Amino acid sequence: MRRLRTYGFVAGFLAVPLVLYTVFVISPYAQAFQLALTSWNGYSSVVRYVGFDNFGRLLEDEVFWRALRNHGILLLVLPVATIVIALLFAFLLNLGGGTRGAGMAGVWGSGFYRVVFFFPQVLAVAVVGVLFQAVYRPDADGVLNGILARFGLGPVGWLIEPDLALWSIIAVMVWQAVGFYVVLFSAGMAAIPKDYFEAAALDGAGRVRLFFSITLPLLRDTVQVAWIYLGIAAFDGFALIQVLAGDKGEPDGATTVLPITIYNTAFSYQKVGYASAMGVALFFLTVTFAVLTLRTTRRERVEL
Repeated sequence: MRRLRTYGFVAGFLAVPLVLYTVFVISPYAQAFQLALTSWNGYSSVVRYVGFDNFGRLLEDEVFWRALRNHGILLLVLPVATIVIALLFAFLLNLGGGTRGAGMAGVWGSGFYRVVFFFPQVLAVAVVGVLFQAVYRPDADGVLNGILARFGLGPVGWLIEPDLALWSIIAVMVWQAVGFYVVLFSAGMAAIPKDYFEAAALDGAGRVRLFFSITLPLLRDTVQVAWIYLGIAAFDGFALIQVLAGDKGEPDGATTVLPITIYNTAFSYQKVGYASAMGVALFFLTVTFAVLTLRTTRRERVEL
């Protein structure tokens, strides 16, 4: 009887969130799968089913493949750059100061640096985009080009040159993401017994050895989670790219990604059915990436 009451109490608290999640998350996903099989234009009362024709068109769509190529670059660069930088900063802030007092400590002023690194996380994506519009201005009034002008260089079209635009946006994405993962990795390092570091330091291990022999192996699960989160972020990028490069993924589609393409296809060209097919493809790409990452990085749990 007591167990039944407990289950009823828990179910009562979960009922409302589950209903809201079903209505606002599961239901739109289900509708997208249905619309992907139609040629609906978004406002007509007549819905014509075309089966899997929309998915066949994706295989011949140059814009779709260009967006996938950009996602591939994001998927390779964004997680690696963010994780490497965040791990370095987190290690310095938590253990980079070496042995101090009764244990290991971070570098001097680590508390202040934590606030500085996390600051980009409190800014809205649109604010970050507007901020870097000023940084990347193609004339001498831009922050970067103003610095280059002092050395007799530039100006550089950071966002208007096809070979540079995507890399410039990736740099912004890394800048904004690093602070969150510094906090995430710091929490993981705080869970590692300090005795491990102190014993290794007494044996003469330097900071590099401490990092690669103790910190990184024991943070593997946290790094795995970070990799999945950043991979999912690499399949997005809609808001930042729209602010910095416009809703066409300028220049010449060099920065276009699937969310941008889906938005244009649905609302600019009134091809909601075809846009839904792109959304379904994006959904499966994201899920496949997460599942493959979990399976390929799975290992036996390390007992501390």
